[in-house]
Amino acid sequence: MSRIIQLKPLLEHHYNAFDRTKISPDPLQFLHKFKNEKDIEIIGFISSVFAYGNVTQIINILNKITAFLGRHPHKKIKELNNDEIKSLFKNIFHRFYTGKDIVSLFIILNRVLNEFGSVKNLFMKGYDDSQPNLKIPIKSFRENILLIAKANKIQITPGILFMFADPYNGSACKRMNLFLRWMVRKDELDFGLWASPSGRRDGIPPSKLIIPVDTHIAQICRSLNITKRKNISWLMAEEITENLKKFDPVDPVKYDFAVCHIGIRGLNFNVNPAKRRS
Repeated sequence: MSRIIQLKPLLEHHYNAFDRTKISPDPLQFLHKFKNEKDIEIIGFISSVFAYGNVTQIINILNKITAFLGRHPHKKIKELNNDEIKSLFKNIFHRFYTGKDIVSLFIILNRVLNEFGSVKNLFMKGYDDSQPNLKIPIKSFRENILLIAKANKIQITPGILFMFADPYNGSACKRMNLFLRWMVRKDELDFGLWASPSGRRDGIPPSKLIIPVDTHIAQICRSLNITKRKNISWLMAEEITENLKKFDPVDPVKYDFAVCHIGIRGLNFNVNPAKRRS
């Protein structure tokens, strides 16, 4: 209990300090360029898929992709044919995503939008409110994506498998959990487009989220004894999330952005950053 008493005020302070003015550099900044919910969702999904590696590389590739997609990315992706997708994306690369992988991604997204209308509609096919977290729907979503790929004769390359990670194979599913945080949580950073308002059954409560674990989150959470695990995995992500629920059982993942950016920017977690508001 003493650890909770000591950590909670510091976590809350950092959560409050990292407001919308401190988004950049982060893939989340691309979602805030759009007003239409369908555009926010699809750009959010694309941004999460590319959210690995050096943050400068991530920002550069997302600048290129959003420039191609223009002001209405949902409509653009939905209306593109395969030849147009190949022309746009065949020469785009990101770390070990090949041009072929990225073309395949956009063909898959084209099919998702045309068959289901949105990423949410496909994801919610596997959602079960009785489950403690989103492990099962993430697995179901992945399986449905791979079925769409196979139905369209898309080769399941290592790049595609990396884009759609499997929590049952031990992956922390950092990028998918990041996208889900943006969609489910609601504050001035995250959008809450998939949230579960009172009286509705077509949304997801933020208590179901799992923290997106990367090296920064893992390192800081180890130093705070929020996890004892050495290797980044789904089990680590669950352990960190369960411990964060001791500080906020309703919205445990709200601390993710602040803790991650303390790591990215080389800040000291135990030093209070500038206050959000006077």
